[in-house]
Amino acid sequence: MSADKPPRPVIAIVGPTASGKSTLGITVALRLNGEIINCDSVQVYKGIQIATAKVPAEERQGIPHHLIDFVSPEINYTAGDWAREAATAIEEVENRGRMPLLVGGTGLYLRALRRPFFPSPPTDEKLRQRLNRIRERRGAEHLYRVLERLDPEMAEGLYPHDWPRVQRAIEVRLQTGLPMSEQMNLRPEPHESARRLQIFAVNPSRNELYERINARTEAHFAGGLVEEVRDLLAKGVPPTSNALGAHGYRRVVEYLEGRRDLASALEQTKLDVRHYAKRQLTWFRREPGVVWCEGFGGEKLLQERMIQLVAP
Repeated sequence: MSADKPPRPVIAIVGPTASGKSTLGITVALRLNGEIINCDSVQVYKGIQIATAKVPAEERQGIPHHLIDFVSPEINYTAGDWAREAATAIEEVENRGRMPLLVGGTGLYLRALRRPFFPSPPTDEKLRQRLNRIRERRGAEHLYRVLERLDPEMAEGLYPHDWPRVQRAIEVRLQTGLPMSEQMNLRPEPHESARRLQIFAVNPSRNELYERINARTEAHFAGGLVEEVRDLLAKGVPPTSNALGAHGYRRVVEYLEGRRDLASALEQTKLDVRHYAKRQLTWFRREPGVVWCEGFGGEKLLQERMIQLVAP
Protein backbone atom coordinates (compact mmCIF):
# COMPACT_ATOMS: atom_id res chain seq x y z
CA MET A 1 0.00 0.00 0.00
CA SER A 2 1.13 3.56 -0.73
CA ALA A 3 2.36 5.49 2.30
CA ASP A 4 0.09 8.46 1.51
CA LYS A 5 -3.09 6.40 1.23
CA PRO A 6 -5.10 5.11 4.21
CA PRO A 7 -5.25 1.34 4.66
CA ARG A 8 -7.95 -0.24 2.52
CA PRO A 9 -10.92 -1.36 4.60
CA VAL A 10 -12.06 -4.96 4.90
CA ILE A 11 -15.79 -5.00 4.16
CA ALA A 12 -18.31 -7.27 5.90
CA ILE A 13 -21.89 -7.58 4.64
CA VAL A 14 -24.09 -9.00 7.40
CA GLY A 15 -27.74 -9.19 8.39
CA PRO A 16 -30.51 -11.66 9.14
CA THR A 17 -31.11 -14.87 7.26
CA ALA A 18 -33.14 -14.52 4.03
CA SER A 19 -32.26 -10.82 3.71
CA GLY A 20 -30.35 -11.11 0.42
CA LYS A 21 -26.78 -10.80 1.75
CA SER A 22 -25.37 -13.26 -0.78
CA THR A 23 -26.93 -11.46 -3.74
CA LEU A 24 -25.64 -8.14 -2.45
CA GLY A 25 -22.16 -9.57 -1.90
CA ILE A 26 -21.92 -10.90 -5.45
CA THR A 27 -23.14 -7.59 -6.88
CA VAL A 28 -20.54 -5.61 -4.93
CA ALA A 29 -17.80 -8.10 -5.79
CA LEU A 30 -18.58 -7.82 -9.51
CA ARG A 31 -18.38 -4.04 -9.46
CA LEU A 32 -15.36 -3.66 -7.18
CA ASN A 33 -13.09 -6.57 -8.17
CA GLY A 34 -13.91 -8.53 -5.04
CA GLU A 35 -13.84 -12.08 -3.74
CA ILE A 36 -16.25 -13.43 -1.14
CA ILE A 37 -15.22 -15.01 2.16
CA ASN A 38 -18.11 -16.91 3.70
CA CYS A 39 -19.10 -15.76 7.20
CA ASP A 40 -21.93 -18.24 7.87
CA SER A 41 -21.43 -21.00 10.43
CA VAL A 42 -23.55 -23.58 8.57
CA GLN A 43 -22.34 -22.89 5.03
CA VAL A 44 -18.85 -24.05 5.99
CA TYR A 45 -20.09 -27.68 6.08
CA LYS A 46 -19.96 -30.07 3.13
CA GLY A 47 -23.16 -31.98 2.39
CA ILE A 48 -25.29 -29.52 4.37
CA GLN A 49 -27.01 -27.89 1.45
CA ILE A 50 -30.76 -27.37 1.31
CA ALA A 51 -31.45 -25.25 4.40
CA THR A 52 -28.18 -23.28 4.22
CA ALA A 53 -29.10 -21.11 1.20
CA LYS A 54 -25.61 -21.55 -0.27
CA VAL A 55 -25.39 -19.85 -3.66
CA PRO A 56 -24.92 -22.62 -6.25
CA ALA A 57 -21.59 -22.44 -8.06
CA GLU A 58 -23.31 -21.70 -11.39
CA GLU A 59 -25.01 -18.61 -9.85
CA ARG A 60 -21.87 -17.03 -8.39
CA GLN A 61 -21.15 -15.20 -11.68
CA GLY A 62 -17.49 -16.16 -11.57
CA ILE A 63 -16.84 -14.60 -8.17
CA PRO A 64 -14.49 -16.78 -6.08
CA HIS A 65 -16.03 -17.93 -2.77
CA HIS A 66 -13.80 -18.99 0.12
CA LEU A 67 -14.44 -20.89 3.39
CA ILE A 68 -17.59 -22.49 2.03
CA ASP A 69 -18.41 -26.19 1.65
CA PHE A 70 -15.06 -27.35 3.02
CA VAL A 71 -15.61 -28.84 6.53
CA SER A 72 -16.86 -32.37 7.17
CA PRO A 73 -20.20 -32.21 9.07
CA GLU A 74 -18.82 -34.59 11.71
CA ILE A 75 -16.41 -31.85 12.80
CA ASN A 76 -17.57 -29.18 15.23
CA TYR A 77 -15.94 -26.22 13.49
CA THR A 78 -15.56 -23.22 15.80
CA ALA A 79 -15.59 -19.44 15.51
CA GLY A 80 -11.91 -19.45 16.45
CA ASP A 81 -11.19 -21.86 13.58
CA TRP A 82 -13.01 -19.56 11.19
CA ALA A 83 -11.26 -16.41 12.42
CA ARG A 84 -7.82 -17.92 11.84
CA GLU A 85 -8.69 -19.14 8.36
CA ALA A 86 -10.51 -15.91 7.46
CA ALA A 87 -7.42 -13.85 8.36
CA THR A 88 -5.36 -16.00 5.99
CA ALA A 89 -8.00 -15.73 3.26
CA ILE A 90 -8.10 -11.93 3.61
CA GLU A 91 -4.33 -11.75 3.15
CA GLU A 92 -4.45 -14.01 0.09
CA VAL A 93 -7.26 -12.02 -1.58
CA GLU A 94 -5.49 -8.71 -0.96
CA ASN A 95 -2.19 -10.13 -2.24
CA ARG A 96 -4.02 -10.78 -5.52
CA GLY A 97 -4.96 -7.09 -5.62
CA ARG A 98 -8.64 -7.79 -5.01
CA MET A 99 -11.16 -6.71 -2.38
CA PRO A 100 -12.11 -9.26 0.31
CA LEU A 101 -15.82 -9.23 1.18
CA LEU A 102 -16.91 -11.11 4.30
CA VAL A 103 -20.53 -12.13 3.69
CA GLY A 104 -22.81 -13.91 6.15
CA GLY A 105 -24.88 -13.62 9.28
CA THR A 106 -22.77 -15.28 12.00
CA GLY A 107 -21.90 -12.41 14.29
CA LEU A 108 -19.77 -14.58 16.54
CA TYR A 109 -17.41 -15.23 13.62
CA LEU A 110 -16.78 -11.52 13.13
CA ARG A 111 -16.36 -11.02 16.86
CA ALA A 112 -13.77 -13.80 16.92
CA LEU A 113 -11.85 -11.96 14.18
CA ARG A 114 -12.06 -8.64 16.01
CA ARG A 115 -11.40 -10.07 19.47
CA PRO A 116 -9.71 -13.48 19.23
CA PHE A 117 -10.80 -16.09 21.74
CA PHE A 118 -8.59 -17.31 24.54
CA PRO A 119 -6.78 -20.66 24.05
CA SER A 120 -9.54 -23.03 25.19
CA PRO A 121 -9.00 -26.65 26.26
CA PRO A 122 -9.62 -29.46 23.76
CA THR A 123 -13.06 -31.02 23.80
CA ASP A 124 -13.58 -33.69 26.46
CA GLU A 125 -15.81 -36.06 24.48
CA LYS A 126 -17.07 -37.90 27.58
CA LEU A 127 -18.11 -34.63 29.21
CA ARG A 128 -19.74 -33.45 25.98
CA GLN A 129 -21.71 -36.67 25.66
CA ARG A 130 -22.86 -36.32 29.25
CA LEU A 131 -24.05 -32.77 28.62
CA ASN A 132 -25.75 -33.87 25.40
CA ARG A 133 -27.70 -36.50 27.33
CA ILE A 134 -28.74 -33.95 29.94
CA ARG A 135 -29.89 -31.55 27.21
CA GLU A 136 -31.84 -34.25 25.39
CA ARG A 137 -33.52 -35.33 28.62
CA ARG A 138 -34.11 -31.97 30.33
CA GLY A 139 -33.84 -29.40 27.54
CA ALA A 140 -31.49 -26.56 26.54
CA GLU A 141 -33.03 -24.23 29.14
CA HIS A 142 -31.83 -26.52 31.95
CA LEU A 143 -28.24 -26.32 30.71
CA TYR A 144 -28.55 -22.55 30.51
CA ARG A 145 -29.59 -22.46 34.18
CA VAL A 146 -26.54 -24.59 34.99
CA LEU A 147 -24.33 -22.04 33.21
CA GLU A 148 -26.00 -19.20 35.11
CA ARG A 149 -24.76 -20.83 38.32
CA LEU A 150 -21.28 -21.68 37.01
CA ASP A 151 -20.55 -18.51 35.02
CA PRO A 152 -23.32 -15.87 35.30
CA GLU A 153 -21.36 -13.28 33.31
CA MET A 154 -20.98 -15.64 30.35
CA ALA A 155 -24.63 -16.70 30.56
CA GLU A 156 -25.73 -13.08 30.35
CA GLY A 157 -24.23 -12.80 26.87
CA LEU A 158 -25.80 -16.00 25.48
CA TYR A 159 -29.31 -17.13 24.58
CA PRO A 160 -30.83 -20.14 26.40
CA HIS A 161 -31.44 -21.95 23.10
CA ASP A 162 -27.90 -21.35 21.81
CA TRP A 163 -26.99 -24.69 23.32
CA PRO A 164 -23.67 -25.33 21.47
CA ARG A 165 -22.15 -22.20 23.01
CA VAL A 166 -23.85 -22.72 26.37
CA GLN A 167 -22.47 -26.27 26.52
CA ARG A 168 -18.99 -25.12 25.51
CA ALA A 169 -18.98 -22.53 28.30
CA ILE A 170 -19.98 -25.23 30.80
CA GLU A 171 -17.26 -27.53 29.45
CA VAL A 172 -14.57 -24.87 29.84
CA ARG A 173 -15.67 -24.12 33.40
CA LEU A 174 -15.70 -27.80 34.38
CA GLN A 175 -12.45 -28.68 32.56
CA THR A 176 -10.36 -25.75 33.77
CA GLY A 177 -12.02 -24.74 37.03
CA LEU A 178 -12.22 -21.12 35.81
CA PRO A 179 -15.21 -19.33 34.24
CA MET A 180 -14.91 -18.72 30.51
CA SER A 181 -15.78 -15.06 31.13
CA GLU A 182 -12.54 -14.68 33.15
CA GLN A 183 -10.41 -16.61 30.69
CA MET A 184 -11.57 -14.45 27.79
CA ASN A 185 -9.27 -11.74 29.15
CA LEU A 186 -6.36 -13.90 27.97
CA ARG A 187 -7.11 -13.15 24.34
CA PRO A 188 -4.24 -12.83 21.83
CA GLU A 189 -3.91 -9.71 19.69
CA PRO A 190 -6.29 -9.62 16.70
CA HIS A 191 -5.07 -9.97 13.12
CA GLU A 192 -4.21 -6.59 11.60
CA SER A 193 -7.16 -6.83 9.18
CA ALA A 194 -9.55 -6.64 12.16
CA ARG A 195 -8.60 -3.00 12.65
CA ARG A 196 -9.71 -2.28 9.08
CA LEU A 197 -13.05 -4.09 9.36
CA GLN A 198 -16.13 -2.11 8.31
CA ILE A 199 -19.48 -3.81 8.87
CA PHE A 200 -22.57 -3.07 6.78
CA ALA A 201 -25.86 -4.66 7.90
CA VAL A 202 -28.82 -5.33 5.64
CA ASN A 203 -32.01 -4.24 7.45
CA PRO A 204 -35.18 -5.40 5.65
CA SER A 205 -38.82 -4.90 6.57
CA ARG A 206 -39.50 -7.28 9.47
CA ASN A 207 -42.91 -8.45 8.22
CA GLU A 208 -41.66 -9.15 4.70
CA LEU A 209 -38.57 -10.88 6.09
CA TYR A 210 -40.73 -13.25 8.13
CA GLU A 211 -42.90 -13.98 5.09
CA ARG A 212 -39.79 -14.84 3.09
CA ILE A 213 -38.49 -17.06 5.88
CA ASN A 214 -41.78 -18.97 6.03
CA ALA A 215 -41.89 -19.43 2.26
CA ARG A 216 -38.25 -20.47 2.06
CA THR A 217 -38.67 -22.99 4.87
CA GLU A 218 -41.62 -24.57 3.09
CA ALA A 219 -39.52 -24.75 -0.09
CA HIS A 220 -36.70 -26.46 1.81
CA PHE A 221 -39.02 -29.15 3.16
CA ALA A 222 -40.61 -29.63 -0.26
CA GLY A 223 -37.16 -29.70 -1.88
CA GLY A 224 -35.80 -32.72 -0.02
CA LEU A 225 -34.59 -31.43 3.35
CA VAL A 226 -35.86 -34.51 5.21
CA GLU A 227 -34.11 -36.82 2.75
CA GLU A 228 -30.88 -34.83 3.06
CA VAL A 229 -30.87 -35.14 6.85
CA ARG A 230 -31.79 -38.84 6.70
CA ASP A 231 -28.84 -39.41 4.36
CA LEU A 232 -26.43 -37.50 6.63
CA LEU A 233 -27.50 -39.52 9.67
CA ALA A 234 -27.11 -42.74 7.68
CA LYS A 235 -23.55 -41.69 6.81
CA GLY A 236 -22.72 -41.38 10.49
CA VAL A 237 -23.06 -37.65 11.13
CA PRO A 238 -24.02 -37.43 14.83
CA PRO A 239 -27.46 -35.90 15.47
CA THR A 240 -25.77 -33.79 18.17
CA SER A 241 -23.20 -32.29 15.76
CA ASN A 242 -23.07 -28.52 15.30
CA ALA A 243 -24.06 -29.00 11.67
CA LEU A 244 -27.32 -30.83 12.45
CA GLY A 245 -27.98 -28.65 15.48
CA ALA A 246 -28.35 -25.59 13.25
CA HIS A 247 -31.68 -23.91 12.62
CA GLY A 248 -33.42 -25.64 9.75
CA TYR A 249 -31.94 -29.03 10.66
CA ARG A 250 -32.51 -29.88 14.31
CA ARG A 251 -36.32 -30.17 14.02
CA VAL A 252 -35.92 -32.57 11.10
CA VAL A 253 -33.63 -34.67 13.30
CA GLU A 254 -36.35 -34.68 15.95
CA TYR A 255 -38.89 -35.82 13.34
CA LEU A 256 -36.65 -38.63 12.13
CA GLU A 257 -36.07 -39.71 15.73
CA GLY A 258 -39.84 -39.90 16.27
CA ARG A 259 -40.00 -36.98 18.69
CA ARG A 260 -42.40 -34.87 16.58
CA ASP A 261 -44.50 -35.23 13.43
CA LEU A 262 -43.59 -33.67 10.08
CA ALA A 263 -46.11 -30.81 10.29
CA SER A 264 -44.78 -29.89 13.71
CA ALA A 265 -41.18 -30.03 12.41
CA LEU A 266 -42.09 -27.63 9.60
CA GLU A 267 -43.91 -25.11 11.79
CA GLN A 268 -41.31 -25.21 14.55
CA THR A 269 -38.54 -24.68 11.98
CA LYS A 270 -40.32 -21.58 10.68
CA LEU A 271 -40.52 -20.26 14.23
CA ASP A 272 -36.88 -21.17 14.95
CA VAL A 273 -35.62 -19.36 11.86
CA ARG A 274 -37.75 -16.26 12.58
CA HIS A 275 -36.35 -16.17 16.11
CA TYR A 276 -32.85 -16.65 14.72
CA ALA A 277 -33.30 -13.69 12.36
CA LYS A 278 -34.45 -11.54 15.27
CA ARG A 279 -31.40 -12.58 17.32
CA GLN A 280 -29.11 -11.74 14.41
CA LEU A 281 -30.53 -8.23 14.19
CA THR A 282 -30.18 -7.79 17.95
CA TRP A 283 -26.58 -9.03 17.84
CA PHE A 284 -25.49 -6.60 15.13
CA ARG A 285 -27.25 -3.68 16.83
CA ARG A 286 -24.97 -4.31 19.80
CA GLU A 287 -21.81 -4.34 17.69
CA PRO A 288 -19.91 -1.05 17.48
CA GLY A 289 -19.59 0.84 14.21
CA VAL A 290 -22.17 -1.05 12.13
CA VAL A 291 -23.64 0.88 9.18
CA TRP A 292 -27.29 -0.08 8.57
CA CYS A 293 -28.65 -0.33 5.01
CA GLU A 294 -32.42 -0.38 4.71
CA GLY A 295 -34.04 -2.96 2.42
CA PHE A 296 -33.21 -6.39 1.00
CA GLY A 297 -29.89 -7.21 -0.62
CA GLY A 298 -31.50 -7.89 -3.99
CA GLU A 299 -32.93 -4.37 -4.29
CA LYS A 300 -31.12 -2.14 -6.81
CA LEU A 301 -31.35 0.96 -4.65
CA LEU A 302 -29.62 -0.74 -1.73
CA GLN A 303 -27.01 -2.26 -4.04
CA GLU A 304 -26.10 1.12 -5.54
CA ARG A 305 -25.89 2.73 -2.10
CA MET A 306 -23.69 -0.09 -0.87
CA ILE A 307 -21.31 0.25 -3.81
CA GLN A 308 -21.04 4.00 -3.18
CA LEU A 309 -20.29 3.39 0.50
CA VAL A 310 -17.51 0.83 -0.02
CA ALA A 311 -15.94 1.95 -3.31
CA PRO A 312 -12.27 2.94 -2.80
